[in-house]
Amino acid sequence: MELAESKVVRRAVYQPGASSIEGLPTALQMFHNHPPVMLMPHWHVQVEVNYVMQGSVHYRINGQKISLSEGDMCLFWGGQPHQMDDCSENAIYAGGHLPLVYFFRMRLPINMSSRLMKGEILFTSATDAADRENFPRWVRYTRSGDPAKAQHAVDEMLLRMERIALEPYSMIPTLGPTDADDIEQCYPQSSRSVARMCDFIAVNFLQEIDSVDIARAADLHPKYAMNLFKKTTGMTLNKYVNLLRLSRAQAMLMNDEANVLQVAMDSGFGSISAFNKSFRHIAGMSPSDFRRDARMVTQYAP
Repeated sequence: MELAESKVVRRAVYQPGASSIEGLPTALQMFHNHPPVMLMPHWHVQVEVNYVMQGSVHYRINGQKISLSEGDMCLFWGGQPHQMDDCSENAIYAGGHLPLVYFFRMRLPINMSSRLMKGEILFTSATDAADRENFPRWVRYTRSGDPAKAQHAVDEMLLRMERIALEPYSMIPTLGPTDADDIEQCYPQSSRSVARMCDFIAVNFLQEIDSVDIARAADLHPKYAMNLFKKTTGMTLNKYVNLLRLSRAQAMLMNDEANVLQVAMDSGFGSISAFNKSFRHIAGMSPSDFRRDARMVTQYAP
């Protein structure tokens, strides 16, 4: 739900089933609106950029609580459960969801990108009037239907994210569990190889693919590709593919006619047992229970 910047007359509530963030996990998407409050956590397979243009917002991200006010910006890995659980009535924010294929094309400092993928939250108040003008324009360009404008907006936004490292910022650790403790620093050539793997996975994650297919697409040996991806992102190749599939499944489960078995098959899982195990690992509940709770939230949302 998008509202004008003038006055917010009612609180918007985020509904995963109506969003393309989870359903299109490989697409770069931008936004500029009144923050829709989330009544339950969700996850998606993009790095999220949030810039508060007006008012204030409050997040719960993997056990950590964080508040942002006008002029603040944060980045975090959306693959960890997170929830914007409150905002001021006059809040306006802007930003984007960056698939990993874009994230690893950025020239971020080695330590910054590694810590973001480990689950830490990047916070900065070093924003200015240009951001207030640029974020809404990037949204207009990406939605214009003009490929040249859309590409220009993406390029500008990625350059803006790179500039964060040149000004004061802080990294906030999350409190919840993470399996990325062994993440290592990555280097430019490594990032390019990871981006190529992400590119191939983005196109083929609903198909039967394995590490050999992914490594071949990046001209790497399978064992080297698996080690490089794990060291760079903190995830195995298999986990990343599963996260893409689970993100899509999360959106599909919100449909009224959704059948759990059909969702599992349409999301690229070869069996219902594999789907249930993977879904329970990230959501803490079965797909059936998630669908029930999500529909109850939608039913009683204001």
